[in-house]
Amino acid sequence: MVIDGAVTLMGSFNWTTGAAQNSEDLNLAGCGKSRPIGRDIGYNPRRVTRCGGRPMRGWDTRSDALFSYVSCEARVPKDYPLRPIRRIVDEALAALSPEFEKLYARFGRPSIPPERLLRALLLQAFYSVRSEKQLMEQLDYNLLFRWFVGLSLDAEVWDETVFTKNRDRLIDGDIARKFMAAVLNEEPVKVLLSDDHFSVDGTLIEAWASMKSFRPKDGSGEPPAAGRNGERDFHGERRSNETHASTTDPDARLYRKGPGQPAKLAYLGHVLMENRHALVVDTRLTLATGTAEREAALEMVADRPGNHRITLGADKAYDVAEFVADLRAHNVTPHVSQNTTNRRSAIDGRTTRHPGYAVSVRVRKRIEEVFGWTKAAAGFRKTRHRGLARVGWMFTVTATAYNLVRLTKLVPAKA
Repeated sequence: MVIDGAVTLMGSFNWTTGAAQNSEDLNLAGCGKSRPIGRDIGYNPRRVTRCGGRPMRGWDTRSDALFSYVSCEARVPKDYPLRPIRRIVDEALAALSPEFEKLYARFGRPSIPPERLLRALLLQAFYSVRSEKQLMEQLDYNLLFRWFVGLSLDAEVWDETVFTKNRDRLIDGDIARKFMAAVLNEEPVKVLLSDDHFSVDGTLIEAWASMKSFRPKDGSGEPPAAGRNGERDFHGERRSNETHASTTDPDARLYRKGPGQPAKLAYLGHVLMENRHALVVDTRLTLATGTAEREAALEMVADRPGNHRITLGADKAYDVAEFVADLRAHNVTPHVSQNTTNRRSAIDGRTTRHPGYAVSVRVRKRIEEVFGWTKAAAGFRKTRHRGLARVGWMFTVTATAYNLVRLTKLVPAKA
């Protein structure tokens, strides 16, 4: 019945019995918008509610679209932290295009672009992906990963063995070091770097090799017991790098970090950091020896451009008279922390009296942030590769990833 354009319910139809029903029989208690008219006959998505709409709850039904017009670019927020990183990476890789041309033949089957391989390795460091196989799995369904690497929604993902086949080519071209240099040479980044004050330090990187593989070089010694993880008794056996070597990774060396610490098969990673914004400007990876830190520091200092005087901060392990003399010969002021424990320091009042010495000693500690991020976030505490060349190449790529993470906060503020 209609009165002045309004509808008045005088009755309803019983859909179960097919008979009419009076309005007195309606349960109209409550005024909720989702209250059904008439007797509740079950949760039916097609029923009409009192407000004339549908139930509030959404239904878990799958309806795949035949076509999709949404790109990966539209899925990534405009203020996402990876966007400034992507811009810096793209500019650096564009500058390396002539170097990539030298690594591939002029004719042949098209390869996976090396730019995409490097972007994928950066993602592995950014998001702590533990293996390249898992990286490819995520690249298949992760739209953010596809956008950063440069793949469309329907582009096919390559196999993880592509990294193995192309890594040697990229190592031969020294692409990791050139990639770091290309990032640092960009105009927004170059103005952030210091040309006068640096710090150096080294860290222990565990090798991808078991202590059971550390066998005598002459082939003697008791082999491990049979089985997948056979036992090996080392008691009473004297082992050293002169007489033993790892059968899994011959470049790994047995190294003890300090008194009371366990000896491990490892490498030593070295970093040269500029002191203004704590960005890595050079890296080295060496065999684990007692003098490797000082030798790598001299190499990195000697490779710095220009011949003007610079300062170099370091911890007490570098307080050696021969090393300090070599730094002065390279026109470097040694801002090395003094080691006066039962000995005389090689750093005297000629250096410590200047205010800049105290500043360098304080800022030098920021280099530990580099090692902390590469080991905890990027998963480089224990390398996943074998051999000095491969581990060193990945160490440089990981240090470049650290720089890019730092630049997300530095470049927008300066640009």
